[in-house]
Amino acid sequence: MTSFKNFLSYARLPEMRLFWFILVLVIILFVIDAIYLPALSLFINAGFLLAIAAVIFVSNLRLARGNLEVKVERNELGSIVGNLRDGIIAYDPDFRVLIVNRSAESILGMPGDLVGKKLSPDRMREDGMSLVIQVIFPSLAPATVRRSDAGVYPQVMDFTFSDPDLELRVTTDKITDPRGNLLGFVKLIHDRTREVRLLKSKREFISVAAHQLRTPLTAINWTFEGLRSEELNDKQKELVETGYGAAAKLLKTVNDLLDVSKIEDGRFGYAFEKADILEFLDGALKETADFAKHLEIDLYLEKPQTALPPVTIDSGKLKMAFMNLLDNAIRYNVAHGSVTVRVKNEPEKSRVIISVSDTGIGIPGDEVQKLFSKFFRASNASATAPDGSGLGLYIVRNIIRRHGGDIWVESELGRGTTFFFSIPTDASLVAKQEVVYEEE
Repeated sequence: MTSFKNFLSYARLPEMRLFWFILVLVIILFVIDAIYLPALSLFINAGFLLAIAAVIFVSNLRLARGNLEVKVERNELGSIVGNLRDGIIAYDPDFRVLIVNRSAESILGMPGDLVGKKLSPDRMREDGMSLVIQVIFPSLAPATVRRSDAGVYPQVMDFTFSDPDLELRVTTDKITDPRGNLLGFVKLIHDRTREVRLLKSKREFISVAAHQLRTPLTAINWTFEGLRSEELNDKQKELVETGYGAAAKLLKTVNDLLDVSKIEDGRFGYAFEKADILEFLDGALKETADFAKHLEIDLYLEKPQTALPPVTIDSGKLKMAFMNLLDNAIRYNVAHGSVTVRVKNEPEKSRVIISVSDTGIGIPGDEVQKLFSKFFRASNASATAPDGSGLGLYIVRNIIRRHGGDIWVESELGRGTTFFFSIPTDASLVAKQEVVYEEE
């Protein structure tokens, strides 16, 4: 019964019209042959006509079934796209609009009759077209931040508009056929305005709270530092040292919170200049030597045999990042371990690679990807040294990215960890503006 109902549904489709026409023609020809042809010829012609009708029937039935399935899938896809909260705009290589959903129209305030029409920069002044033209042609937008590598799809960009107050994340991908031929592009538009406002409110609260805490903490720190120079008995000295250490750790956490707040507001402040990377690293290692010696850790700097090109850096900010990596490598090392800093030139990529390797406790494999997230600390690191804000590597990553470089890590539990970071030797590769590089 079900198969018969399916057949009836297919039989009514336009794709079956040719079969019904041929069937009527076959019946007419059979009647004519029955009148004028002998039995043998009638049998041969009837078999031939029935074979043709059967071939056409099977062919049209497959076509009808396939087209019906395509229509059902298209309707389902249209329903899904139409009800998405994110905006969807698809267009061909000539920028002729193929698909626009209701969310895109609402987010961008665009007209509802753009399907089939061509988009171009000169339409930006038309009513309701300003935002959509800037999203399609990002170079026209007032403020954009690229979140993906150039030329690599999908492309991810953040757009900031002041009038109206709007924060968008737009993901662009190619539409291709099975052979890889370009058919067009599709943009997924996510309205981040509320998310950005909430994050901004949170950052403002943290910034105000940290500022309010830093002043009394600084005074407490100075008080304990002054007491350390006084003549005290052993018990008093122990109490002062405990208080001084606690105040110093708390003050560092507050300063880290303030640094994160400045980074995420784009006001950390950078002053770039040409520098010799080997001199920079050598100076930082000398400053760390006493701390490493106190913990019985050996420091090494392996220099390349060939001269290195100058780099464009903010020495103060990059020193903050490098010293953080050194401090971790020393602090989470084993007794009588070592830390080795290596420098490698990659002229074909216009960059130098600096690595910081230790012989320490390592990082659990399932936690490596979380290291650069805010407030995250590896489980074994927390057990080894309970104190720590979990903000250091987040700050390091943002500083390295601001320099136009990247940072990554390799680790083996119980065998040590190596942090790698790159610095461009081509000044044009340094980021042009401050951007917060969020957890990915």
